[in-house]
Amino acid sequence: MQSRPADPAPTTVFAAMDTSAPQVCDDMTVELASSVMAGAHVGHLLLCDKDDQCTGLVTRAQLAVVRDSPSYTDRIRLRDVVDAGERSPRP
Repeated sequence: MQSRPADPAPTTVFAAMDTSAPQVCDDMTVELASSVMAGAHVGHLLLCDKDDQCTGLVTRAQLAVVRDSPSYTDRIRLRDVVDAGERSPRP
């Protein structure tokens, strides 16, 4: 069995677009996103809106912070995690 190098999260959405990270809808729950990341063995997911436009990315670390928060519920969506202030501007 070979060890895989860690999947470093890109610093911007546009840097991540060149990777093979899974693209998911931004209305996905944090729980489901965590499962997708674990199954895909990736450290981040690209977020897309209903028009399939890339709107952001979310990392495993971001999801961990949200899940460890006292205000966490299983209804929190990825778009709630990646607030407008954290989204990368479109070119």
